Amino acid sequence: MSEIPFYLAAFLFVLGVLIVVHEFGHYLAARYCGVRVLRFSVGFGRTLWQRRLGKDGTEWAISIFPLGGYVKMLDEREGEVAPEERERAFNRQSVGKRSLIVAAGPAANFVLAIVLYWAVFMLGSDELRPILGTPPAASPAASAGIVNGEQVRAVDGEPVATWNDLRWMLLHKAVAQESTELEVINEQREIALRRLPLAAAGEQGWEGDALERLGIRFFRPDIPPLVGKVMAGSPGESAGIRQGDEIFSIDGVAVHNWHEFVLVVREAAERPLRVELLRGGQTVAVNVVPEAISERGKRIGRIGVAVAESRDSSREVRIFVRYGFFAAGAKAVAETWDKSVFSLAMLGKMLTGEVSWRNLSGPVTIADYAGQSARLGIDYYLRFMALVSISLGVLNLLPIPVLDGGHLMYHMIEVVRRRPLSERAMEISQQVGLSILFVLMAFAFFNDMNRLFSG
Repeated sequence: MSEIPFYLAAFLFVLGVLIVVHEFGHYLAARYCGVRVLRFSVGFGRTLWQRRLGKDGTEWAISIFPLGGYVKMLDEREGEVAPEERERAFNRQSVGKRSLIVAAGPAANFVLAIVLYWAVFMLGSDELRPILGTPPAASPAASAGIVNGEQVRAVDGEPVATWNDLRWMLLHKAVAQESTELEVINEQREIALRRLPLAAAGEQGWEGDALERLGIRFFRPDIPPLVGKVMAGSPGESAGIRQGDEIFSIDGVAVHNWHEFVLVVREAAERPLRVELLRGGQTVAVNVVPEAISERGKRIGRIGVAVAESRDSSREVRIFVRYGFFAAGAKAVAETWDKSVFSLAMLGKMLTGEVSWRNLSGPVTIADYAGQSARLGIDYYLRFMALVSISLGVLNLLPIPVLDGGHLMYHMIEVVRRRPLSERAMEISQQVGLSILFVLMAFAFFNDMNRLFSG
C-alpha cells in the first residue's frame, strides 16, 4: 500500500506531460493558422485552476478529471461569432488548415517520443547482452538448436546489441513473418545460424509472454547445485538440508545445475520430493515438501534454500550502450516509427480476432507500469513515457468519430463530396464514436480489474 502514492505520482506525471504536449500541438497549429483559441484545458469537469493569458485572452485551465484535455477554438457552429472575428473561426478555415490543426495533436506525441528516445540513447543505459538461455524442450527455440550461452549477433542480418533490441526485433518480425534467422556466437567464438519459427508467438491471442512461447529465455549460467544458505523454519531446514550440501538428484532424476533444481521445486508446491544430496563424500536422502506461495498470481513451490556463490559462473552479461548525437536521433526516429507501425498492426489483428482483446490496458495497468519503470531508473521511465506517447498518438489517429482521426476522416469526405457532412450526420457519427470509445474503455477497465485480482 505504501507504493500507491509513488505509483500514482509517476502515472499522473506521465499523463500530464502527454496531455499537455498533445493539446499544445493543437494550440500551436491553431495559432499558426490564425485561429483564435478560447480555452486550453488539461482535464475535464469542474475547473480547479484557471487564468487568462495572451492578447486573445485564452483561458488556461486545469480540471478535476485528468484523463484527457481539450483546446476550444472560435467556431461559428458552437456559438455566435462577431463579424470582425469570423475569419479567425475554425470552421472558416480551408480543409488543409483544419486538417493541420487536428493532426498536430498526435504529431506532437510522436515528436515527444522521438525527443525522449533521443535523450535515452544519448545518455546511455546499462543493458543486458542478447545472450540466450536453455530453451524448454519441444519449444521452437529448442527445435532451432539454440543452446545455453549463445549470444545473438544479428536477426535476419540486422545487428543486435542488447536483450531489449532482440526482444523487440523478434516481436516485430513475429507479426509479419513465419520464421527468422538468428546469427549466434558461443563461448568458444564459433558462429552459427539458427532458423527460429515464429508462429507460436501469436498463440493464445498474443496474451502473456510471446517470447516464452518461442522458448527465448535469457542466459542462465550453469551454477553448481550447491546449497549456500538454509532459511530458519523453512521446509528445507525441516527436511534436514544443510549449508554446503550438493543436490545430486530429485525423485531419481539427476540435477546438473541450480536452475534445474529450482524449476522442479517451483512446480512441486505441496508435493513430496525425494532429494539426494552429496555431503562430505557421502550420499544422503531427504524428503522435502515445498510450501505453496503466490508469485504474480501463480502458485509455486519453495523450500527456503539459496545457492552458494560460484566464481566459475561469472560472465559479463551487461553492456553500457550510448550513441552520439546524430546516431541517437536516427535511432530515435526509427524506434518511434517501428513502434507506431507495430501498434497499428496489433490493433488490426485485434479487429480480425488474431489478437485477444485482453491485451487492452486501462489506467490501472498503465499506472502500475509507470511506477515500476520509475523505480528501475530514469532511462526506463523515459522509455515508458515515449511508448505511451506513441500509443496515444496512434490511438488518436484512428478513424473513430470524436477522436482526431475521426475529424480527419470528415475532412477527407468533405474533399471528396466538395461539401461538409450535414450536422445530423455529424451528430449521429459522434454518438457512434462515443459508443465505440465507451466499449473500448469498458474492455480496458475490465482487463485492469482482472489483472489486479487474478494476477
